[in-house]
Amino acid sequence: MTTDSEPRVSGLEIRSIDYVPLNERHGKLWHLGPLWFMSNAQIATLAVGLISITEGGNLIWSLIAIVAGTLLGTFFMAFHSAQGPQLGLPQMIQSRPQFGYVGALLVWLFAYVQYAGFNVFNTILAGEALHTTVHGNTKMWVAVVTVIGFVIALVGYDVIHKAEQFLTYSFLVVFGIFTVGVLATLHYPAGSFDLGGFSWTPFLAQFGVVAGYQISWAIYVSDYSRYLPPDVTVRKTFYWTYFGSALGGVWLMTLGALLAAWAGKDFDTIRSINAAGDKVFSGFGAIVLLFATLGLISVTALNMYGGSLTLISAIDSLKKVQPTVGVRVLTIGLTAALSLVGAFAATSDFLTNFNNFLLLVLYLFIPWTAVNLMDYYVVRRGHYAIAEIFNPHGIYGRWGWHGIISYLVGFGVMVPFFSVGTLYVGPIAHAMDGADLSLFVGLPVAGLLYWWLSRSIDVSAEIRVAEAEAEELEKAAHEHREP
Repeated sequence: MTTDSEPRVSGLEIRSIDYVPLNERHGKLWHLGPLWFMSNAQIATLAVGLISITEGGNLIWSLIAIVAGTLLGTFFMAFHSAQGPQLGLPQMIQSRPQFGYVGALLVWLFAYVQYAGFNVFNTILAGEALHTTVHGNTKMWVAVVTVIGFVIALVGYDVIHKAEQFLTYSFLVVFGIFTVGVLATLHYPAGSFDLGGFSWTPFLAQFGVVAGYQISWAIYVSDYSRYLPPDVTVRKTFYWTYFGSALGGVWLMTLGALLAAWAGKDFDTIRSINAAGDKVFSGFGAIVLLFATLGLISVTALNMYGGSLTLISAIDSLKKVQPTVGVRVLTIGLTAALSLVGAFAATSDFLTNFNNFLLLVLYLFIPWTAVNLMDYYVVRRGHYAIAEIFNPHGIYGRWGWHGIISYLVGFGVMVPFFSVGTLYVGPIAHAMDGADLSLFVGLPVAGLLYWWLSRSIDVSAEIRVAEAEAEELEKAAHEHREP
């Protein structure tokens, strides 16, 4: 099996949470680079680069925090990406071996809230960008963007990959010119590049939000690598995901910090982009915003696609679901409808608190990513009985107490370190003037605790089960039925 064959696009994607058999594996490994680059290289990511500036940090240390946070956070999401080709499964269904057939609902609920939250923000930004450039009612444009995202998500995996490749090439031209213009024409406050202007609180706030934003992609990544053949290496899968996502993230977050430092208290994502673009030449700001809207539509489709997979996984844990096109249509439609209702109901307070939302995402997924990666790379070393993941009475059980306990303890020890703006500041964070170190506590505690609790797992026995079920798994998947 090789990666040289072209993707096969034939109508709507049929598969959802089910295993992808070897005879349907296709695509090229490098496709992960443009997909994850463009997923991050859209203007919603700008908001992630503002935190340090808005909290009084200077520009140079904001940029250093952005780079450092990206390098760390992307490390974890890229290792999740490498799971897809090896298991042939979407990301969140892989939580069952750690959390149990029913217990995985714990993390799926959080994941679904994340998809909805990001889509509300993305569609509002797209609506405002279209209102600014081609005019018309913002809510009407929000609805249009949602419908287009729904269609792309419904057609599925291959079309999403192709769209992101096209957008990547276009982005390099449009945002390349825009970035040069921002660097060449904008003026920044005195002391913006003074290394002596360091402050822990805004630096750690920026670092934490950036790392959290990158870690938040961890719940997506196997969704878009699971059709690749298993003979692609973990190392190369990691590299293409890591560098694509990190480059897109650093680029847009840096632009966010530069624009925020330039605009000061007058910063507004849409107006500031428009004004900065017009400094390159008159009307270029509108061109940047129109292209940025395409990026927002694409990431909206990603959220609907991933939200659908998560919703199907959750329903399947309560009542067995046969994955069909009809189920995909229903769950993608429901996800689109919920994000549309959220966007219509959102107030200015929602947009103001988007940074708090990013921090909450970080807190919720730090212990999950620690448990999942520890299980895959250290405890079970990539060996899973995939058919058992779909068996409510299988070897992984209904409740995976090792994973659940590790998650809850990991989350619990983070609470004193939380620093969520005006919402909550933990006692340790308060004693450190609001500096947030929760990431450095939750990751090792949850991961190491899971490793310690899982020492009794008989991985050799699980491998024997997997080998015994392998032939039936392939046959059943080919016939679109459960093994």
